[in-house]
Amino acid sequence: MGPLSVIITVVAYYIVLLTVSYISGRRADNAGFFAGNRKSPWFVVAFAMIGSSISGVTFVSVPGIVGIKNFSYLQMVLGFIVGQFIIAFFLIPLFYRMNLVSIYEYLKKRFGMSSYQTGAWFFFISKMLGAAVRLYLVCLTLQLLVFTPLHLPFILNVIITIAMVWLYTFRGGVKSLIWTDSLKTFCLIVSVGLCIYYIASDLQLNFTSLFSSINASNLSHTFFFDDVNDKRYFFKQFLAGIFTVIAMNGLDQDMMQRNLSCKNFKDSQKNIIISGISQFFIISLFLILGALLFMFTASKGIKNPIKSDELFPMIATGHYFPPIVGILFIIGLISSAFSAAGSALTALTTSFTVDIIGTKNKTEQEIVTIRKRVHIGMAIVMGIFFFVFNLLSNTSVIDAVYILASYTYGPLLGLFAFGMITKRQVYDKYIPLVAIMAPILCFILQENSVRWFGGYKFSYELLIFNALFTYIGLLLLTKKKQLLNENIL
Repeated sequence: MGPLSVIITVVAYYIVLLTVSYISGRRADNAGFFAGNRKSPWFVVAFAMIGSSISGVTFVSVPGIVGIKNFSYLQMVLGFIVGQFIIAFFLIPLFYRMNLVSIYEYLKKRFGMSSYQTGAWFFFISKMLGAAVRLYLVCLTLQLLVFTPLHLPFILNVIITIAMVWLYTFRGGVKSLIWTDSLKTFCLIVSVGLCIYYIASDLQLNFTSLFSSINASNLSHTFFFDDVNDKRYFFKQFLAGIFTVIAMNGLDQDMMQRNLSCKNFKDSQKNIIISGISQFFIISLFLILGALLFMFTASKGIKNPIKSDELFPMIATGHYFPPIVGILFIIGLISSAFSAAGSALTALTTSFTVDIIGTKNKTEQEIVTIRKRVHIGMAIVMGIFFFVFNLLSNTSVIDAVYILASYTYGPLLGLFAFGMITKRQVYDKYIPLVAIMAPILCFILQENSVRWFGGYKFSYELLIFNALFTYIGLLLLTKKKQLLNENIL
């Protein structure tokens, strides 16, 4: 695809996206921006959540890792489903009962102000880093297809992308995101489905032979039980999947903001369970696509790129298939990227406005003014994080996402687990120290695990140890007198 074709595709999609955003958010007030007025239909939220969970990282990076890790990612996805059930039946009723706008308000009521702001700041760091990683992959593709051929700098790529995301979220927030994410989910599923169809057709595979060919190859190996030191080992992946989805969905203001926009907690539970199960089948499509891509390059004698993340873009936008394949790839990539970045920007705006600045004793108009300024500020900071990550990146993007999550979401998981499992009160002012020390201990553990534990290498299950260190630290801070309000549990 030439730069002009890519630009036309992106602009056309963005016009449709902006139209949906304007119609859905034109009457949104602060309650609509922060929580969708708690009127979002659960089935719409469930469909939208598929697109929210599947970012540009999944769209590009998951097909690429098939050549390295086969279908082992499905082990983690099975853990995701279990984690979604835990979120639905433990966290959702609690958050609705407490009528939270920001889920980190729970930490203030449970422990105190230091814990509250610790949770908010860890979310801020986690989301900023995660959004930078996700957007990096998308802009890297756009740089390759558009900006480099036109001799335009990467910084301009960043500015234009961030500005487009800001523009379609600044008015309606969550109220707009629910509907724009539904559009993006539709585009995402259609894109990957048709890409599979065109590649399978070129390989002369029908529906039956498609699955038999993939099953006959080494690429389809899914379950790994043999070597506990292998990062693909089943229980590492499965347990990491459970706790990762609890941390990255259930304790993430970005994802929970959508769930809390449903009318009641029962509707929200339906949304979470259905979207969680649906995610398994969507991820399976991406893995099938990855297998087909490697089978295609092998059959045509095409050399695979050094970075696995570049495989799908290289094939889809090359001259191997009809132009529609490249167009579908761009639409799927842009739709998934805007989904991740738009929701992150809205959630960061909400968390910073409600949790860090505070809205108590402020009028509706004052909150609107603060929110708009914060929204612009978050967009600028996101762009800076994004640009810095481009200078430092040297790993597979999907690996980077989960590695960062292991360090930044661990303290949040430990805080919420301690608050919900025990009735102990702690010295609130020391909690920030515990939240900082836990990731440091995890880093030391990861760096020395091979030497200390007979060759054992940590994978994404490091998140569990991070949460455990936080939990133990809170136990050490327990007060002698326990005066917990039972309504908080």
